[in-house]
Amino acid sequence: MIIDHVDKTICIKIVYFGPALSGKTTSIKTLFSHFGKEEKILSIESTLNRTLFFDYGTVSFQNQDWILKISVYTTTGQNFYLITRPITLKAVDGIIFVLDSQREVYERNMISWRELISYFGDSLDDLPILVAFNKQDLPNKFASTRFLKQIDFHKYKNIDSKYTIAISGEGILECFEDILRLILKKYYDHKLISAIN
Repeated sequence: MIIDHVDKTICIKIVYFGPALSGKTTSIKTLFSHFGKEEKILSIESTLNRTLFFDYGTVSFQNQDWILKISVYTTTGQNFYLITRPITLKAVDGIIFVLDSQREVYERNMISWRELISYFGDSLDDLPILVAFNKQDLPNKFASTRFLKQIDFHKYKNIDSKYTIAISGEGILECFEDILRLILKKYYDHKLISAIN
């Protein structure tokens, strides 16, 4: 988080993270479409429309005194470009972990979660995270409780979960609102920001 008292601007960074083909790019496109900014997303894609580095966009909200500027990124899910993920995660304020809820790719979600842990170590415990169980419209889904139990969901201080269908937009805005709530609550609790009317 960057707070500029001169320009009255608060800047926050949110990153969509997760395994390949889980729906990260679809999620950010759906989110920005909700704000009427679908044309404002920058993507570095391969010829197969797969994310090479990241997708990126910014949304802003303003009250009488302050501007809240939120930079939203996705990481590439392709392992060939794994080196780009820690770069994209630098200075992140909150993560939306998008997983594929189909049973046959359960282990891919776990591998991606373990990779996320490897970047942050114990500091992940206090990082705001929203686990998005995506592709809820597809059959053969695994139980979300199984995944949450395996990652020791209860040990994290700033974590929540939601069900999403990125392709239709179901739950996408709610995920964004919830990760923003978790981020602002963390900084408020740490006395880095105060309530602004």
